[in-house]
Amino acid sequence: MSQQLRARRSNLAVPGSSPKMLDKARGLAADQVFMDIEDAVAPLAKPEARKNIVAALNEGGYEGKTRTVRVNDWTTQWTYADVIEVVEGAGPNLDCIMLPKVQTADQIIALDLLLTQIEKSNGFEVGRIGIEAQIENAKGLINIDAIAQASPRVETLIFGPADFMASINMKSLVVGEQPPGYDVGDAYHYILMRILMAARAYDKQAIDGPYLAIKDLEGYRRVAGRSAALGFDGKWVLHPDQVAAANEVFSPRQDDYDHSEMILDAYDYFTSAAGGAKGAVMLGDEMIDEASRKMALVVSAKGRAAGMTRTTTFTAPEA
Repeated sequence: MSQQLRARRSNLAVPGSSPKMLDKARGLAADQVFMDIEDAVAPLAKPEARKNIVAALNEGGYEGKTRTVRVNDWTTQWTYADVIEVVEGAGPNLDCIMLPKVQTADQIIALDLLLTQIEKSNGFEVGRIGIEAQIENAKGLINIDAIAQASPRVETLIFGPADFMASINMKSLVVGEQPPGYDVGDAYHYILMRILMAARAYDKQAIDGPYLAIKDLEGYRRVAGRSAALGFDGKWVLHPDQVAAANEVFSPRQDDYDHSEMILDAYDYFTSAAGGAKGAVMLGDEMIDEASRKMALVVSAKGRAAGMTRTTTFTAPEA
């Protein structure tokens, strides 16, 4: 799991061109708010969106949330101004920059270098602001291992489905064109697993992209459930109604969280001198060992990041 495990079960997209939506996001239970200057903002509105975002970040009210800004990608004329204006204007109140349409490691390196220069020139803590890399085309997926390793700032790898579909001409996913018995999730499986493998190999979080049918909450739960079952850490949210669903789907069940904490406590005790320095022991009717500990760490980390509180306590057996 990520060394800096931020809660990212629900990643709320908010257009930077809307002060009203930026304000409303303060009161929503999303783990992450990303303020968008890219696709959600028209070209003529981007300069004003930067100002809105800087003002919102500096005004505050996003306590407990990961504060992220999605800038435009490096193939546009807006990226450098997005980064400079937002980071210089609100750097101490910003957690991450999301870079869309990442295709090569060089694009991450360039963003890292620009962030470092801004931090040094403004007296900000160097390296504190993270990078979220959005994978939205075939070239980005091919280069994903290099992208994940390009900078210690990289915290997440994100799937961008709509642009990815366009980049590989995935016409079969257009509504009404699926063959009988075809599950659109099958087409995404390789992409999702490739992103997930790179994330886990290089200690990053994996985030699924948006579900565009915002009124279809059952559909959202179904797709989010697929990503959660694979091992993803969270999913984008385009509407406030999707927040609760994302938080629920990507949180461990209380029983699972309690059990994982019990395994960790029991394993720590039984592998200690006081517990007999044993490598494999019984916890109730279950045998636990190092593999059990590793699986429990995953569940406990997600539960802790989500702010869950355990309801059980491990008691060492009497000698």
